[in-house]
Amino acid sequence: MTQVDWLTGEGLSGIDDPAAVDAAFERREEHLGTAVIGLALTCPPDVASPRIVRAMRVLEAPRREFAFTAAGTVARLHGTLTPELYAALRAEGPGGVAENAIRDVLTFVPFRQLPPWFKWRLLWTTVRDTALGWWLRLSSSLRT
Repeated sequence: MTQVDWLTGEGLSGIDDPAAVDAAFERREEHLGTAVIGLALTCPPDVASPRIVRAMRVLEAPRREFAFTAAGTVARLHGTLTPELYAALRAEGPGGVAENAIRDVLTFVPFRQLPPWFKWRLLWTTVRDTALGWWLRLSSSLRT
């Protein structure tokens, strides 16, 4: 296990002990967001996921954003999420603190592994972005 300092947050990005993070939740440590990112970096998704979801629920802004960064990190590193992480991201929805994590899921998780809501989200953003690109090219060509 990496040497960590809960007072300063030093070493928490490399934490690999879920029990230490669980104990930190009970103590209401200030640097829990960094710790769940560390778990996302060092542990498999099924180990990190319950702690990430818990951090999404209990942390207050702006530290709550760290939990969503951790979810995006899991998607980037493992190419998949657990059902509870998919549900937490869907519940939060796009446009808020979950926006970047949702985009990471849509980018790094294969389409066939996505739950239905995420598939629709990917299709919707693809169509929207394509239409916007056409509109911008058309308006640019009309100006010249």
